Amino acid sequence: MNDIYISEFLSYLEIDLNYSNNTIASYDNDLKKISEFYDKKDLLKLNIKDIEKYLNTLNELAPSTISHNISSLKTFYSYFIKIGKCSNNPMSGIKQPKLGIHLPTYLTIDEIDKLLDIKIETPFDARNKALLELMYATGLRISEVISLEFTNIDYDECILRVMGKGSKERIVPINDIALDCLKDYIENYRPLMLKGSINNYLFLNNHGKPMTRQGVFKILKKECLLKGITKNVSPHTLRHTFATHLLENGADLRIIQELLGHSDISTTQIYTHLTNEKLHQDYLEYFPRK
Repeated sequence: MNDIYISEFLSYLEIDLNYSNNTIASYDNDLKKISEFYDKKDLLKLNIKDIEKYLNTLNELAPSTISHNISSLKTFYSYFIKIGKCSNNPMSGIKQPKLGIHLPTYLTIDEIDKLLDIKIETPFDARNKALLELMYATGLRISEVISLEFTNIDYDECILRVMGKGSKERIVPINDIALDCLKDYIENYRPLMLKGSINNYLFLNNHGKPMTRQGVFKILKKECLLKGITKNVSPHTLRHTFATHLLENGADLRIIQELLGHSDISTTQIYTHLTNEKLHQDYLEYFPRK
């Protein structure tokens, strides 16, 4: 029965709320965990003590992970109360754990210069160069990058039309360096990677198919290793780096919010903590009276 509940709820997220596949998968993962924990109980008949007992098993996880589980359960029960299949909300007395400010990792200008210094000898070099230049120049999410097609690029206006979270389109400028790398890759190297297949996706793997998130992650890790960059870097690090460098050079926070596709300015404000931390570090390093 619980599998049916979860399936119905996920359909609601997809059809009614138009959530992305990744978001739906995260809800699915959270709900399957509690379903496995209470495999003999009806999820719609759980009480607050049942929920607390389950949440206690998550204590060793990061507060953000626990918070995500709680949010998933709250949305789940709110839906079934709304449609009249559940009369009691076991999440009504459950509070979110307090989350400290987590400052994301970002690369310095010197590290970015090293990362993007890729010598073009093969089609894969050209692809990797265009891919990483684009990610740093636009701050796109990895899901947005691997979904890009030819029609997303406007060469005359130097912009990308990006379909972000919740199927919301936004316009993102792209600089000349990244645009030139894209043109070179698309015109001179991408045809060599098609392997007889036909598709409109910009970035292809060695089978001529669209790249995956894991594929981009491996490319980034390999380049960091080659360039001696020891930070724990992921594709999202380039998004953080894009935003941080803009803010450090005087860009308005609202503009950065728009470029990143954040619906809430509070999400973007994390970057003010990054720049404030750097100010403090620079003060301690360079102020002569210590």
